[in-house]
Amino acid sequence: MYSNSETVLFLDGKFVKANESTTDLYSQTLHYGYGAFEGIRSYETKNGTKVFKAEEHYERLKKSCELVKIPFDYTVQELVLATYELLEKNNLKNAYIRPLVYCGQNMSLSKPTSVSVMIAAWDWGAYLGEKLLRLTVSSYCRPHPKSIHIEAKVCGHYVNSILATNEAKDNGFDEAFLLDSDGFLAEGPGANLFFEKDGKLFTPQLGNILPGITRATVLELAEQLGLELHQGKFTRKDLFQADSAFYCGTAAEVVGILSVDTYQFPKKWNDSLGKKLQDAYSLLVREPLKQLNLN
Repeated sequence: MYSNSETVLFLDGKFVKANESTTDLYSQTLHYGYGAFEGIRSYETKNGTKVFKAEEHYERLKKSCELVKIPFDYTVQELVLATYELLEKNNLKNAYIRPLVYCGQNMSLSKPTSVSVMIAAWDWGAYLGEKLLRLTVSSYCRPHPKSIHIEAKVCGHYVNSILATNEAKDNGFDEAFLLDSDGFLAEGPGANLFFEKDGKLFTPQLGNILPGITRATVLELAEQLGLELHQGKFTRKDLFQADSAFYCGTAAEVVGILSVDTYQFPKKWNDSLGKKLQDAYSLLVREPLKQLNLN
């Protein structure tokens, strides 16, 4: 699915065949989840293949490494250029791109002895699909922000996401939704939440969620569209009284939510602010030079 005999990776400054690449089985990342990654998308546009917000993603990758004390020796521009070259070598246009910073051999909990940077890319549709999602509030909560750097996209953090997603699927739902450690609305396992009530948009504030780059883009689009938007602490009751809701993230893009547990959102998706933002987002990433019709 992700690679074949011709697939090329970027690894430590070189382009190599994926099936000829190796990693150390004593890696700190493999054993302890001590690494950082990003999820990026490229889109085929009328003006060629464009990597959406590449600089912002690599800046966040750099920041994630700084927060968890993993050395990061590349410049953002070096990685952006490597990404475009990787796409060309793999003949990819609409692609999902996965940069990974991983640590070398070290079975202790001390600083890394060596660090590698890998970038892979593959053809991957919208992560959560195209249909409206049926969510359940997870029995798992997001980690307390004093226990980890919640704003860092660190490999080990995603065990929490895997547990929540699998619990939801085992119980017959499409995906999970997680509260924070104080019981307020947080986010999905790999996406941020927005909900609509009385013509206004609401989204959980930063502090207990990953500051998503797609989330930031939706905030920008909402402002351009003249939508009233509030960031804050919200409860499950707020969500269960909302008119509509959606998830957003690089892998998921913008996807509508049908229901959460037994509560079904009353507004039709096609009439929602989420649908309006979904269309605006799709236009932005696929036709970046085209003037948005904001009326």
